[in-house]
Amino acid sequence: MMLRKSAVAGSFYPSDPEILLKDIKKYLGSDQTKEIVKGIVVPHAGYRYSGYVAGAVFSRIVIPRRVLLLCPNHTGLGESLSIMSQGEWDIPFGTVRIDTELAEKLICQCPMLKEDMEAHQFEHALEVQLPFLFYLKKDIQIVPIVMKTQGYRGCEQLGKAIAAVLRDNPENEVLLVASSDMNHFEPDATTRIKDNKAIQKILDQDPHGLYKIVKQEAISMCGYEPTIAMLYGVKESAKTTRSELVKYATSGDIGGDRTEVVGYAGITIY
Repeated sequence: MMLRKSAVAGSFYPSDPEILLKDIKKYLGSDQTKEIVKGIVVPHAGYRYSGYVAGAVFSRIVIPRRVLLLCPNHTGLGESLSIMSQGEWDIPFGTVRIDTELAEKLICQCPMLKEDMEAHQFEHALEVQLPFLFYLKKDIQIVPIVMKTQGYRGCEQLGKAIAAVLRDNPENEVLLVASSDMNHFEPDATTRIKDNKAIQKILDQDPHGLYKIVKQEAISMCGYEPTIAMLYGVKESAKTTRSELVKYATSGDIGGDRTEVVGYAGITIY
């Protein structure tokens, strides 16, 4: 069985399982009432910077057995739209199995998706979500998708394909995860203004509006395309009721330097 080895344990998050467990518990905080959600946006920076934002989201949601993860391609490697349909991902807590059945249905529904290990091999944006997911749901199965720039229509096509698969399998709850940081490397005040505009479009569940505002305002949100695909997947597969900004922060809140920051948003869609 193909094993995708951990690429960023020891850098983005601790490689020692005991230390990682303490960190995960710290970021999740105290027990909260768990709610079923259809989709989330969570950041993917090093845990020191964005762990509290990601943890705030994961702490309040029910994790189903099947999780579809979408992220941007930071390495430039691999296919334009890369999926893994077989194997396992290694993390310090153990291994996470890929949901082959769900992945193959997605490939059939969306021919743009290409079977590809290279894009995933060193990509951090999906891997950093797995310790949270595994801790909360030991038997999760995932479908990992890494996206190079697709353009609006490509994101729409992928999102509608995801929705079609979910509609055909209504008995199997699937959580859609869009992994994204927000605006990058501008002053804290500027980043907060830009991020608020993008966040509002996500809360409005307006994928085209998100695409337009990112372009118009030059918002360097690295995962805006995965978020657009997630929004389409959620909107087209089931009736959504509300969205919530769970937590927002910038790297300046942790590091103290507010001259050049990265924004982090945790959002749930019900």
